[in-house]
Amino acid sequence: MRLRRFAARVAVRTRNLWGRIRRRERREIVAFRRWIENTNNLLHLTVLLVIPILIGTVTFVSNAVDTLTFLLFPPLASGTFTLFSDPEGRYASPFRFVLALTVGALCGLVAYGFAAWVYGPTGMAIVHPSSAALAIFLAGAATWSLDVEAPSAFSTALLTLVTGDVNPVNYVLSIFAASVVIAGVFALWREEFYERRAEYLYETVRGDDHVLVPMRGDDETATRTAFFAARLAAAHAAGKVVLLDVLSPDEVGDDETEGVAIDPRPDAPSQDGTGSPAADAAVERLEATAHQIRTHVGVPVEVVVASGNPLPATTTATANTNCDLIVTPYEEDRGLLSDYIRGLFGGEYDTVAFRSVGSEFRWRRVLVLVARPGDAAHAMIDFACRLTGQTGSVSVTTCISAEVERRPAETKLANLVETVDGNIETRVAKSDVTSFIDANAGTYDLVVLGSSGDRSAASRFISPPTFERIREIDCDVAVFDRGL
Repeated sequence: MRLRRFAARVAVRTRNLWGRIRRRERREIVAFRRWIENTNNLLHLTVLLVIPILIGTVTFVSNAVDTLTFLLFPPLASGTFTLFSDPEGRYASPFRFVLALTVGALCGLVAYGFAAWVYGPTGMAIVHPSSAALAIFLAGAATWSLDVEAPSAFSTALLTLVTGDVNPVNYVLSIFAASVVIAGVFALWREEFYERRAEYLYETVRGDDHVLVPMRGDDETATRTAFFAARLAAAHAAGKVVLLDVLSPDEVGDDETEGVAIDPRPDAPSQDGTGSPAADAAVERLEATAHQIRTHVGVPVEVVVASGNPLPATTTATANTNCDLIVTPYEEDRGLLSDYIRGLFGGEYDTVAFRSVGSEFRWRRVLVLVARPGDAAHAMIDFACRLTGQTGSVSVTTCISAEVERRPAETKLANLVETVDGNIETRVAKSDVTSFIDANAGTYDLVVLGSSGDRSAASRFISPPTFERIREIDCDVAVFDRGL
């Protein structure tokens, strides 16, 4: 008997330990996925992994072919870094990469021949100053005239002069062949992965199409929030909206903690069998809104009635209905976020707190304020583009405090929006965020902000989140929080 109890305890502890390990692994995977959604991190990781493999491959080939020399590698390595570290930059052209390296090597070959003709053979260990100067001059003139200027061209021009036992002509041919291989790998990587990275890496592009809407607050606010959620869901073919009403246990005469009733059709009975008058009335209210959404937006709508504490009832309903995004009316309590919103923010699911001041159910001009690159920024831009479609416009903006920050900010925004289709612009404003919103919000239908969930408690205490300082702006506001 004791042995059985001991074995049972061991089994329980083993299961608990295994569960903790798996939860830790999931957290690590999620953290890595969100880290790599930052384009700068993706490029650094690519450079770290791809360049050693490519150069190692060329080295392997050079060791097997006597006519190749190690002097191939310095210009190839620097040129490869230039390609992969800035795939959309000035030098990120496979054709220019091959042409620049080859032209530089040809210019070095011409300079080598000129020096041999004028001064006679001097040996490959000695380079005459005039040949080095001529190689650089020819490389600069040739790449300028061909509009293929690249730093690596000057490397090949000089290295052609010191090829050792390898004939300079063979060196030029080797440069051309190796650069063609690297350019082909880069072109394939950029077309098949980098330019399509949103499909592989950005979760909201593939998900966040099953949206749960807690119908809280007055009817008008709840209805507008539901239509906002429907516009988000309708952008995906598999999108759906679930309308949720949470009743207290007293209203449904239920002493249980939470009971969820799903009613996907107007005439369907509640699945938990409560059938209380309060639950039936709630279903009728939800179905009235659901009918409007089905008629005007054309997205599937289900209704859910839950009982119990609003926060756990919401998360339970989200899990039961297979939703991956919660869109809830914005709520405040004594000037701060309500406990309900705070409970959803930082929770398991992506959440949008939507504050409405208008009367339209369309959002054609959207301002997205981005503080830093990352998964939350990509999600906000994705949501904005879903709302505006092909006919509206999205302005992705970041604010800076000093002019020296402008160029890095422009690069950051360019990386964020280059995978997005639609009418989208980027803006860098030298202004305080709140002042910028006050001055520009009137020209937009919606402002999209992050929840500042990645800021420390001390930082939020010293400087409250932006969305808590813009209560008087004259347009709708959506505050996005990335789930765990």
